[in-house]
Amino acid sequence: MFKSQGVSHRQKKLILTQYAFILPQLILFVGLTIVPLFVAIPILFTDMAQFNDPQINPVGWRNFTVLFTDPSIQRDYLPALQRTLVFVFLNYTTVFIFGLSLALLMYEVGFKGGFFTVIYLPLMLSGLAVGYMAVMLFSKGTGTVNLLLLEFKLISKAFDIYSPEGTAFILPLLVGWRYAGYNMAIFLSGLLGIPDETIDASVVDGASYWQRLWHVYFPQMIPSFIMATTMCLIGSFAVFDELVAMGALYVNPEAKLLSVLFFTYGFQVERLAMGMTLAVETFLPLVVVGVLLQRLQRRMQY
Repeated sequence: MFKSQGVSHRQKKLILTQYAFILPQLILFVGLTIVPLFVAIPILFTDMAQFNDPQINPVGWRNFTVLFTDPSIQRDYLPALQRTLVFVFLNYTTVFIFGLSLALLMYEVGFKGGFFTVIYLPLMLSGLAVGYMAVMLFSKGTGTVNLLLLEFKLISKAFDIYSPEGTAFILPLLVGWRYAGYNMAIFLSGLLGIPDETIDASVVDGASYWQRLWHVYFPQMIPSFIMATTMCLIGSFAVFDELVAMGALYVNPEAKLLSVLFFTYGFQVERLAMGMTLAVETFLPLVVVGVLLQRLQRRMQY
C-alpha cells in the first residue's frame, strides 16, 4: 500500500509512529465504548429488568415509544431533561469564563511550568472527590465558603447546595473549575495558530486590545470555539460522579440530571432496558448535533 502511493521509508515510519500513538486510545475506545454499544442493542428490544434477569421477553419497539405515550416516564424524564439543559447552558458559560480567560492570560503573559500544573490539578481529581469538596465547602452550618461570605456580608443567608438555586449555581462552577485546564488547552491551541503577521498588522494600525480580540483573535479561533462547544455539550450530558456526591441518588432530587435518571432506571428500579433505551434516545440527537458542529468546524478552519 505504501509503495503504490509513492510513500518514502521515512514517511512510512512517521505514519506507523502516529498509529502507534493512537492505538492504545483506539483499543480502549473500541473495547469500552463501541463493543458494549453493539452488545446492548438487542437489550433495547426486551423487557430486561437487570443483568441477571432469569426471564426476558421481546417487546419490539415499545421501549422507544413509551417516552411519548407513558405519563409516568414523562414525569421522570422531562424534569431531568429540563435540569440538564439548564446545566448545559450554565456550564457552557463557565467554559469561556474559566477556559478562555486562562488561555488569553497564558497567551499574553506567558506563564509556564508550575502555572500549567496548578490549572490542571483539578482535572486529576475524581468527580466524586470534587463533588464531596463542594458539599463540604457549601455546607449551610460549617461550609468554609458560606462562612466567609457571611462574615464579609456578601450574602444574607448561607447557600443551600441541596436547594434548586444552590444546585443550579454551584454545579456549573464546580464542573467549570474542574475542566478549566482542559478548556484552556483548546482555546490556547487556537490562539497559538493565529499568524503573528495579522496581530502585528493590527497593532501597527492602532487597534486596541479589545478590537484585536473581536476582529483578529476571535474570528480565527472559531474552530476552537466549535470544538469547545462540542466537548461541553457531550460532557454536560455525561456528568455523573459530581451529581452522586451532591446527593442526586437519595437526598437531592435537584441534582438528578439525565445521567442519574438512566442509572436509576438501570440499577435501582430494575428497568434496565428502559433506562438504556432512554439513554439511546437522548444520545442520537447529540450525535447529529456533534456531526453538524464537526462539519461547521471544518468549513470555518483557516
